[in-house]
Amino acid sequence: MQFKTIQRQHSHQFDEGNPLAQMKILFATILTAVMMIFEIVGGWVFNSMALLADGWHMSSHMIALGLAYVAYRAARHYAQDARFSFGTWKIEILAGYSSAIILMLVAILMAFQSIERIFSPVPIHFNEAIPIAIVGLLVNLICAWLLHDGGHEHGHHHGHGHGHSHSHHTHSGHGHSHDVHDLNHQAAFLHVVADAVTSVLAILALIAGKYFGWNFLDPILGIVGAFLVANWSWSLIGQTGKTLLDAEMDEPVVNEIREAIDELKSEVKITDIHVWKVGKAKFSVILALETSDKNLNADMIRQALSIHEELIHISVEINQISMFNFVSRGT
Repeated sequence: MQFKTIQRQHSHQFDEGNPLAQMKILFATILTAVMMIFEIVGGWVFNSMALLADGWHMSSHMIALGLAYVAYRAARHYAQDARFSFGTWKIEILAGYSSAIILMLVAILMAFQSIERIFSPVPIHFNEAIPIAIVGLLVNLICAWLLHDGGHEHGHHHGHGHGHSHSHHTHSGHGHSHDVHDLNHQAAFLHVVADAVTSVLAILALIAGKYFGWNFLDPILGIVGAFLVANWSWSLIGQTGKTLLDAEMDEPVVNEIREAIDELKSEVKITDIHVWKVGKAKFSVILALETSDKNLNADMIRQALSIHEELIHISVEINQISMFNFVSRGT
């Protein structure tokens, strides 16, 4: 005869986040917007295609930075909305993913324009373009300084209880380290860094063209910059896409859960396990277990997993079976 016990534990908490980090992103967005207008107007007045291209290129980064800020505001606004079973953190991940897509489109556009200029070069007004490009680089460096390390400061965790039995306890720490990057913030930072890199390459190309006549260097360095931006974008798409698709079963915490269950003195085995991320370095887990130990309960399982503080939602299903059935199924 089999007896089934299902218990859930919810210990979600919502963190309002770091308002200072969010204000830094807003300030970086405003700075980028001002510089974008400055470059577009300067390119139009001085008939500089290089500045016009860089200005429109910067507009995509302004959109991405604005998207990051809006995502934080939306996550906070809907934090107590019961429709979000595991909190609003993935709003930020969705924004990071969208930002990475924009970054990839920027890289493709940069490469296309650079290749086009190899075959159809345009005259460059070096004396006007160089100072504006330098100012643009300074703005990018200021924005990068504002956003540096901010991705380690922000997080949202939210939840509400339901189910058959509830238990709350504080997890003790353990020696394993887990990724705590804020992918939304990281996306915004990468946009600023990408813009700074392209500004440096543009300045180098402009100086080489003015003093050495190496006009060909402008499109070549543009292609190099496009490759770097595409590489960063692809990496970010992979990280955010993995989280959006709940592809977290290769996380170290999964093996840690298996090890914790294996170390129990009771005869127990895992028949089903699901682990997914619901916050920065925060995971939910659903466990289905079989055991012949009638004294084993969900509280004992949670106690065994309590050393893993990144587990903030634990659902446990225990199927009680006879010793004969347990042995025959293989342990």
